[in-house]
Amino acid sequence: MYTFPIAVIMERRRLQSRWADEAWEAVGVVPAFGDNPATTRQLVAETDRDQFLVGGFALELFRDEADNYFLNLSSPVPKVFVNWRLEDGVARPVAVTVSYGEAARLLDSGEQVDGIAMSREMADWVGEFVNLHYKPAPRKKVRRNDPLAQDRERP
Repeated sequence: MYTFPIAVIMERRRLQSRWADEAWEAVGVVPAFGDNPATTRQLVAETDRDQFLVGGFALELFRDEADNYFLNLSSPVPKVFVNWRLEDGVARPVAVTVSYGEAARLLDSGEQVDGIAMSREMADWVGEFVNLHYKPAPRKKVRRNDPLAQDRERP
């Protein structure tokens, strides 16, 4: 199994709105080699925003998702998708994926998912996996509508 240890950067912005006091968003995904995987630490503490590094995640790649990884890598900006939930007023990442299909399934089920531009290091790693496991679907022959050919086939 292919795994790549990562940490997610979550940002809380304070809003000047009568409907909401703050907004949360996943704004970064960074490699976490050698870091304490279960830690959360504050990176930025400003009056209008805070950022937190949340560790303990790993991108996992699976052969049956190779088509979706290929679609992601062939897009103009490949992304890492972070699924997160608001718990007790704090946004907590739940899952991280590079599969378009998995991200779409999460969004369809009503989950919060943010897409973050994939780093070159992660894109190279995913690309290596795709090169090994992606098999394009065989091309199908397309029959053209030729009204004269149909008339010739009929007795």
